[in-house]
Amino acid sequence: MSCLNSISRSASSSQFSRLPDHQQSRTTLTKMRFTGSLLALGIALVSAVPLQDSPRQRLLDGKPLPSKYRTRSLNITNPYTPSYRDPYDSAVDSVGEGLDPLPFRNGKGATVLGPWNKDRSRQDPDLVRPPSTDHGTLPSLRWSFADSHIRIEEGGWTRQTTVRELPTSVELAGVNMRLEKGVIRELHWHKEAEWGYVLEGNVRVTALDYEGGNFIDDLEKGDLWYFPSGIPHSLQGLGDNGTEFLLIFDDGSFSEESTFLLTDWLAHTPKSVIAKNFHLAPEIFAHLPEKEKYIFQGSQPGSIDQERPEGSNIKKSKYQFTHKMLAQDPKITSGGEVRITDSKNFPISKTVAAAHLIIEPGALREMHWHPNADEWSFFISGRARVTVFASQGNARTFNYMPGDVGIVPRNMGHFVENIGDEPLVMLEIFRADEFLDISLFQWLGETPQRQVADTLFSDDKEARQKFLDAIKDPKRDEVSKGPEAQ
Repeated sequence: MSCLNSISRSASSSQFSRLPDHQQSRTTLTKMRFTGSLLALGIALVSAVPLQDSPRQRLLDGKPLPSKYRTRSLNITNPYTPSYRDPYDSAVDSVGEGLDPLPFRNGKGATVLGPWNKDRSRQDPDLVRPPSTDHGTLPSLRWSFADSHIRIEEGGWTRQTTVRELPTSVELAGVNMRLEKGVIRELHWHKEAEWGYVLEGNVRVTALDYEGGNFIDDLEKGDLWYFPSGIPHSLQGLGDNGTEFLLIFDDGSFSEESTFLLTDWLAHTPKSVIAKNFHLAPEIFAHLPEKEKYIFQGSQPGSIDQERPEGSNIKKSKYQFTHKMLAQDPKITSGGEVRITDSKNFPISKTVAAAHLIIEPGALREMHWHPNADEWSFFISGRARVTVFASQGNARTFNYMPGDVGIVPRNMGHFVENIGDEPLVMLEIFRADEFLDISLFQWLGETPQRQVADTLFSDDKEARQKFLDAIKDPKRDEVSKGPEAQ
């Protein structure tokens, strides 16, 4: 074989040398091109050899890709694409996953060509792509304090959510207020009862009851106060950072601007009348504030004992206007914690009842309804979705973020699902003296099983038995972890 190759090369060389000069040039150029192609092929083959830690080699070895190589752009994992399918309408945490929701659902829908607020869409993925179970028309049941007008004052601010901001908030109104260290929400009273929850920091509350007894208390995060209609009171920020709190009023049409303020009243009363009322000369009142102070920087307070009024005509109130909600022993459920505060354990609170819930990631505030009042929800942390069932085939799903307010009209079925990666903390608040809810799980478990099975599983005997086994001898689990999260 070697000899044959040598003869062949020799013959080729001899033939090449007998070619004319111009043909020899073309032949040489062709050989150069062929050699270059072989060289490029060799480089490509070498490049195709997997590197030890390349993405391709990691996949071949069955290893996971580093996060920098992972993407949600594949249709199989991005739920907002035409090819994605989910017959169970599972929750999507578009904020946590960094997704941009688009109106695609199970093969239907289209892209968006016009103006599009991506940030708002991420916060409300179930408005962009509602579950297939949503139907009919329901008014908006969601509002964010971020959309409320903020009134800025010396050392503090306030904003409100009332029936004017959220038309479905007919039974209760809410105010979010911030007071820095030493800042005072001036002495005042309301036509409505006031219920307060300390979100952060420390605050001093003072009040005078209907019988002339004075009340002073210092509160911290998770504490409550309740002042019935007409009870005069004040609030002052304590500690290094002051305080921030949520106020609830038992009338959805309430307005912070309609508060009865001490400075406002005196500014609109003749000095001669004020002088007679306090048994002093009129000139004493020459420099009273000419208008309301509302929120203002005050002097630093001493301890309660140092500041408590004294005298033979002074008496302490026999009523307890404050309560430590987070100090209550919680009910531990499979998916979180529940604390309930109403007139049973906070007797003065006759018109406002509330529950504080911690819902772990993936857990569910079970399907239920409230027979005695609308629910006014306030979301403190986490991300949630809530579907409200309004009968007659009407249902609508909403998403909630920290600082958002939700409304569920009385007797409308609903759930709260934690769709994020952190605990969901929320308040359920009601214009009622007692917290009441009815559990779907408990109702079906305590109804004759034949009726339940005939209603739901008449055509599926296997599923029928599994369901009946699940609801047998039902135990309330207000915040349920569910089978997938266990």
